[in-house]
Amino acid sequence: MSQQNHSSSQLIPEAGLRASHFADLVRLAQIVYDPSGGLSGRSIVVDWASIGLPEAIVIDLKILGQRYQFASPHISPDVIWEQLTPASRKWFVENRTLLAELEETFLARDED
Repeated sequence: MSQQNHSSSQLIPEAGLRASHFADLVRLAQIVYDPSGGLSGRSIVVDWASIGLPEAIVIDLKILGQRYQFASPHISPDVIWEQLTPASRKWFVENRTLLAELEETFLARDED
């Protein structure tokens, strides 16, 4: 068995992560990539460190957010997990309960 398969399929449940946590992470990544929510002519500068996002995590989330910019946030947890750096995985596990709260501080992306 490869270590990579073991780390995602086995670790995700052990870490207490649910599909909803991954959806929250994807939504937050979309926001980090484009805080304006896709509104043309609107530019928002966010001090991510002030809300608890270290620079390395912001970089990882921007990449993820760009990749899934217009996608539904309900992507397979294994797919998302494999795309995170070890530092982002650790941050995600430690902050999984805060993701929805962070996301709610920005414009709704899926509402009219």
